[in-house]
Amino acid sequence: MRKLMIGLAMAASLAGAVRAQDALTPNPQIQGSIQGQIDAFQSDDFVTAFEFASPGIRGTFRTPENFGAMVQQGYPMVWRPQDVRFGPLREIDGGLWQQVLIQDTTGQSYIVEYRMEQVGSDWRISGVKVIPAPGLST
Repeated sequence: MRKLMIGLAMAASLAGAVRAQDALTPNPQIQGSIQGQIDAFQSDDFVTAFEFASPGIRGTFRTPENFGAMVQQGYPMVWRPQDVRFGPLREIDGGLWQQVLIQDTTGQSYIVEYRMEQVGSDWRISGVKVIPAPGLST
């Protein structure tokens, strides 16, 4: 039930994303936050992975263990990717979205779009949209 509600909330936030601007200059801090979280997931360090989540996501899941369980069950391609490559950074309706091409351990490719939120001088992940991309090679 919780997963469904989070999915609906994410879908609602994406519903307003109508117009994408041209790709922006890559932001190493944004890419570093995403890669840092993926690295933490790969070593099952959910405490560190949770630190890369925005305050809203942290408030929803409350503990690193809850967050880790959600990622393992709902986003296995992010939890255990075989390959990760960064695509364009775009501004969509005032939000920054970093596209990441991920291949899972079975060879299936996905376009994973990360919504980023600036918290002080750091970038945190405030949402994720996964699009299966059959035939896409990373």
